[in-house]
Amino acid sequence: MSFGIDGIISGLDTTSLINALVSAEGGTQRQLVAKRTSAESLIAAWQSLNSKVAGLTKQAQDLTGSALEPRTATATSTAVTAVAAPGAATGEVSLTVTRLAQTQSSVTAAMSAWPADPPVLTVRAADGTLTEITAATTSLDDVLTAVNEADAGVAASKIATGTDPTTGEPLFRLQLTAADTGAAGAFDIFTGTAAEVAAGTAADLFTQPGAAHVRTAQDAAVSLWAGTAAEQQVTSATNTFTDLITGVDITVTATGDEPVTVTVGDDAEALEESAKGLVDSLSAIFAEIAARSRLTTSTDAEGKTVVSGGLFAGDSASRDVSARLIGAATAPVEGRSPAEIGIVITRYGTVEFDAERFREALAADPGHVSATLTTITGRVAAAGEVISDARDGTLSQRITGHEQQVKVIGTQISEWDSRLETKRTTLMRQFTAMEVALSKLQAQQSYLTSQLASLAAQTTS
Repeated sequence: MSFGIDGIISGLDTTSLINALVSAEGGTQRQLVAKRTSAESLIAAWQSLNSKVAGLTKQAQDLTGSALEPRTATATSTAVTAVAAPGAATGEVSLTVTRLAQTQSSVTAAMSAWPADPPVLTVRAADGTLTEITAATTSLDDVLTAVNEADAGVAASKIATGTDPTTGEPLFRLQLTAADTGAAGAFDIFTGTAAEVAAGTAADLFTQPGAAHVRTAQDAAVSLWAGTAAEQQVTSATNTFTDLITGVDITVTATGDEPVTVTVGDDAEALEESAKGLVDSLSAIFAEIAARSRLTTSTDAEGKTVVSGGLFAGDSASRDVSARLIGAATAPVEGRSPAEIGIVITRYGTVEFDAERFREALAADPGHVSATLTTITGRVAAAGEVISDARDGTLSQRITGHEQQVKVIGTQISEWDSRLETKRTTLMRQFTAMEVALSKLQAQQSYLTSQLASLAAQTTS
């Protein structure tokens, strides 16, 4: 703990003197703090750039292969929708929706409690699998719980259906619904054990008086080329027919007698959007590098012009990023410039997208456009990986190196804190000793003065 010793004897402002001496000693520490601040600013700028390059890399990787073959699918009826995946086969198909998929739903007869004790029932799935279920009691709530917990592909619910006209007891039906749509979700339920079902001695729950199948399980069905010699029925457990045309999912919502035509073609707008998005991401990276490399001028306190460089000014890492990416995006592909498909290098060393030129090229030779984009996205992805890979990327490694440097500087700053505190303590002791010494001298002076005065008085008397 420090304490003030200002001017006790000497009258000096010793606190200010000590602060000035410690401040002079701390010049090196201030330089270290400034160096750390500068390094942290540079790291933040590199991290921002690295993040953009990593995003571009992922974007380019996602555009390889079939992603550069976007498709559009249309249907001549609102009862049919089609979704085409990138790279799906182009063409058309005519179909007639003859049946929609549905789940089985069946109800028991009205009852106040399960009619058999012990309450045992067996579910037989469409594939013949038997699941035996035993409820805790004959309570319908216990039976419902047992069915729902049995994982037999059937869900149960209890429906109130009035009262017994004789006893006045509340009556309920159990509604049992298949978990899955389609014929494969069909089921039967018997009152009895699995062994009794296998032996044919168990009663069918839904043949009892008052029970019924409300809705039967069925697959969706469409007829292809209806009315021709090639007519063929295709079924699906759901209302979605997967890969009816390769890479195309067709969903039906209503039946009808009229054929519906589904057409799959190239999606020029989506391809243009993908190409433009890639160029926009490249442009954003080049713009950030340019902004952080720009020289700025200002005026100092003496009115002199001061020129300052941006964080990336003269930095080889940012130049390497620009060179790699601009080369990947604009280098010729099989001897032809990417400018032919609208990826144009500007006089400022960046790229821009010419939508009109892209559309013209796509209309004239879609194969060339696709092949060129495939090569460019591959090159950009590879260059981006070299730059931004979390472990081996050139920028990532530089960031890691400077982060280590910042840690070292932080340690040095902490060491200087200790050193300056020791310096302050030493100076405090020295000035305290000086005040003590001055105090002693002052006391001696007072004593001598008093003695001399006493001798002078004796002499005169």
